[in-house]
Amino acid sequence: MQSQTLTLNGAPFFIRRWGNPDLPPLLMLHGFPEYGGAWGDLAPHLADRFHCIAPDQRGYGQSWAPDGVENYTTSKLVGDMVALIDQIGAPLMVMGHDWGAAVAYGLAMFKPDLVSRLIIANGVHPVPFQRAMAAGGAQSEASQYINYLRRDDSHDALAANDFDRMKTLFMAKMDSGWLTEAKKQDYLTEWARPGRLKTMIHWYRASPLRIAAPGQPLTDLPALPVDRLTVRCPHLLIWGDQDTALLPEATQGLEDFVPDLTRIDLPGLNHWLIHQDPQAVAQAIRDWLERS
Repeated sequence: MQSQTLTLNGAPFFIRRWGNPDLPPLLMLHGFPEYGGAWGDLAPHLADRFHCIAPDQRGYGQSWAPDGVENYTTSKLVGDMVALIDQIGAPLMVMGHDWGAAVAYGLAMFKPDLVSRLIIANGVHPVPFQRAMAAGGAQSEASQYINYLRRDDSHDALAANDFDRMKTLFMAKMDSGWLTEAKKQDYLTEWARPGRLKTMIHWYRASPLRIAAPGQPLTDLPALPVDRLTVRCPHLLIWGDQDTALLPEATQGLEDFVPDLTRIDLPGLNHWLIHQDPQAVAQAIRDWLERS
């Protein structure tokens, strides 16, 4: 693994890389509460075929972390990666996990000339996810933690007592056998960077997505244009079926927005599948590329 700091739109971003730079690039976008180094479990399994490139996204790790919720709208997060792709060269393959999927989908939907193929691992397209969270059912209940994160003081509460609540939230209801003591210390180092936990959580605060109370569906959602939110490149969705944060209903109707969709389910894995069994995730990607 190599690392460097690049200037994107006038701001510094920390980038990790695996594999020969002459290989086709694979842009890997992490989610919450991770950082670019979280791809270190998966990238070595793909580095013989791709030049894997994993930035600390805005507000995370060693990258630019401006204060203020207004700095974390989707358009600005996507704009960072547009600037990075301009330096790497387009089109390229993009992979996203968790919140990284939101940026990856944004690139594929709004900058289709930059993305040749899209891979998502336990992440969600905004329309099926919004519909599921608005329905008042299981996904609405599973997403109630977002209301807590959106509180003005949530970052302070989560950081108290050596990030005790943060560690609990990170692994709530899911197997954490992959999280070694060394990895825990790596995460604590990233969370403890000045102001980082606050700016990481700003991604939630800036999001327009709405969450119904359980049993109280929202009936006033705005119309969401299918044409503008369509992914036109080949798209692979890899899904760990034991995810308790993102439920299968959060992907219901995805095919309406993705004409060329392949879904591969990995039984027994959860939201953290890229850590639990990176070899299986890598093999799913290889199999898809060989078939398509």
